[in-house]
Amino acid sequence: MIKMGFGKKIEYVIFDVDGLMIDSERVYTDVTNEILAPYGAKMTWEIKAGLMGKTERPAAAHLLSFFPDIPLTIDDYLAQRTPLQNARWPHVQLLPGVERLVAHLAAHRIPIAIATSSVRRNFERKTGHLQHVFAHFAGHIVCGSDNEAGRGKPFPDIFLAAARTLGRDVGPNEGDLVGEAEREERARGLVFEDAIPGVQAGKRAGMNLVWVPDENLLGVESSGQVTEKPDQILRSLEAFVPEDWGLPSYDAVVEQQTQAEA
Repeated sequence: MIKMGFGKKIEYVIFDVDGLMIDSERVYTDVTNEILAPYGAKMTWEIKAGLMGKTERPAAAHLLSFFPDIPLTIDDYLAQRTPLQNARWPHVQLLPGVERLVAHLAAHRIPIAIATSSVRRNFERKTGHLQHVFAHFAGHIVCGSDNEAGRGKPFPDIFLAAARTLGRDVGPNEGDLVGEAEREERARGLVFEDAIPGVQAGKRAGMNLVWVPDENLLGVESSGQVTEKPDQILRSLEAFVPEDWGLPSYDAVVEQQTQAEA
């Protein structure tokens, strides 16, 4: 019998990428502060919390709104940021627990997808050297620049679009417009997120949500910025216990495959 600590039987899993699967949030922070430094400014975690998970231009607008005296337009900021980030993307690394979990789910044929606010060109730069993990998601990746991504996080559109790539009949609507069958189908999904807008988006999509935040975000969350609450909070994906969610437990065969790939 499969143990279900949360009383759920998950049938499909959707991952965010930045800050959850790969250590790219550090790049965003370093590059942003490099651009702000000549103006004597710095991005705090309170500011960063509000832009994490957003698509490119809304995130830039959110950032610059805190520095009205800095003579940078959104286009100016992005023009400086893009080459600095591009030089760093091919060197980002997987975060702990990611490789093991993805390999495990793939080995047990659990449908998996990606829903990332990153534009596709940046997603490809960040993950091209990590295909031993990201190849498992082929055909089931929705990026923030894709038409089907919709309004972007914290809206639920991108998670619903990712579920549809897996053939799940989740529908496109929110709230009272969601049919009962669609609501039940959404409740069979599990989302992994690290960002506050992503938590909001996943819960608004009607899915179960595991939040894996940077520890600096926990203080921000306690200040009331998160109205939609995650179902579980973990310090790392290493701490995830699949059988708590009705998923197959880790087994020796998957462990051996993961070690051989390392």
